[in-house]
This record gives sequence, structure tokens and C-alpha cells, in this order.
Amino acid sequence: MISYDTLKVIHVSAVSISGCGFAARGWGASRNQTWVRSRAARTLPHLVDTILLLSALGMLWMVRLTPWALPWLRAKIAGLVLYIALGMIALRSLRRAQPAYGGRSRALPLAAWLAALLVFGYIISVALTKNPRGMFAF
Repeated sequence: MISYDTLKVIHVSAVSISGCGFAARGWGASRNQTWVRSRAARTLPHLVDTILLLSALGMLWMVRLTPWALPWLRAKIAGLVLYIALGMIALRSLRRAQPAYGGRSRALPLAAWLAALLVFGYIISVALTKNPRGMFAF
């Protein structure tokens, strides 16, 4: 049987890999890098995010909590939904947007990418502080 501490290490590692991967894909997409459209760049994030979700659910199961049991967990889930929405806007739009001449504007997808990174930071701060206000709880 896997221990809670092992699941937590897996979860935190997956968070780190997922966040760095999202930042790299956004940066690459904003620079029209071809690797962003590669099979690995499109597939690996799903694998990492599946591990992230399963480890979170495993930890919740081990301590017998429902995802809505605590205010800080609800805040993390709400932040996650916002992060996913912003990430979809950012990455889909950045891949489609052409450079400044003629094509779609890059301002919206870049703003969505930066906002998603801020929300990612907020989610981490909520996890660390166990406070729904996270980094805003000064």
C-alpha cells in the first residue's frame, strides 16, 4: 500500500512538472516554436495532469475527505477550473495567432497565459497556507 507521504511527493512533483510544462508551452507558443505542436508536447501534459489528479484523490481518500469538505480545498478547485479555462484560451489562441503582422492579436492569449500563471501561483499558495485567500491573506 502506498503511503500518504509518498502520494504527497508524487503530487507535489506533478504540480511542479505541470506548472513548468505549462509555462514552457506558453513561452514556446508565443515564440512560434514548432516543438509546441509535437505529439509529446500535446500528450505529456495529459499524463502528468492525470497523475496529479489521481494523487490528489488518493490523498483525499486516505484522510477521508470529500473535495468540498474544507474552504481551502474548495478554493483550490475553483482556482483549478479558472486555471484550466485560462490555459485553454492561452494555448489554443497562441498556437493560432500569427505574429503581429496581419493575423489575430497576441494580446489576449498572452494575457490569458500570464493570468493562468498567476492563478497557478494562487493555487499553490492556498495549498501551502491552507487558507482560501492564499497569497492574499496578509
